[in-house]
Amino acid sequence: MRRGSRKGGACRGSRLPAAAGPAMGSRLRLCGAALAMAGGAALAAWAWTRLRGRGAGRGEPPAPRLGPVPSIGVAPQGKRQGRQILVLGLDGAGKSSLLQALATNQVKRSLAPTEGFNAVCIATEESQMEFLEIGGSESLRSYWKMYLPQVLLLIYVVDSADHARLPVAKQLLHQLVENNSTLPVVVLAHKQDLEGAYCITDIHDALALSDIGDKRKMFLIGTHVAEDGSEISSSMKDAKELIAELFLEMQALFLQHNSCSCGR
Repeated sequence: MRRGSRKGGACRGSRLPAAAGPAMGSRLRLCGAALAMAGGAALAAWAWTRLRGRGAGRGEPPAPRLGPVPSIGVAPQGKRQGRQILVLGLDGAGKSSLLQALATNQVKRSLAPTEGFNAVCIATEESQMEFLEIGGSESLRSYWKMYLPQVLLLIYVVDSADHARLPVAKQLLHQLVENNSTLPVVVLAHKQDLEGAYCITDIHDALALSDIGDKRKMFLIGTHVAEDGSEISSSMKDAKELIAELFLEMQALFLQHNSCSCGR
């Protein structure tokens, strides 16, 4: 596996100021133009301008909290359908460190890949998001599709510096979504601070994201978690806000659909 050494800044171009589609909340503003088009839908690399303190009566969201960590024997939770966000990616992509950083707003690197399942609950001012990470080793990938029907959103993490395994990451992502044409996908091009990391335009091409479908919402963001103990980077804050907004939107659609179904 090819790895690069750490460097001070993110890969040049890792946060392209590009966006497409309607704004997802008054607190956020989208900048730029579409990175690529897939049929009638735009695949976008999003750069968010954070409008802190401008919402009427809005303050900083409460500190997020960690949820319980289930064992590998955890079964699909039918009654939690419509509440969870699934986090997938190859082993070593940085999923656990990324989730820890999103939950605590502080960087704490995970020393070993997740062997099983990792559940994290992140509370914001408007929602409580339940993230379920499944390890990315070959022995665990068979569990991935089992959870897809139960989630609102898929976050797919790739190691931007692991060039050799990007074809595998591409193949697995395409297999995951081939039978679900509307599941929203957020691709995090992680470890942008590594020497030799692919920028998001290269990740977009390497994963052939334009081929995934034109009906789903899809987003591509470059991220990194910097040094242990530091505050999360602006790209991580952007990703967190995007995920929270998308979660609220998809949860509302899910509840609306269930309400209509029950009324029939």
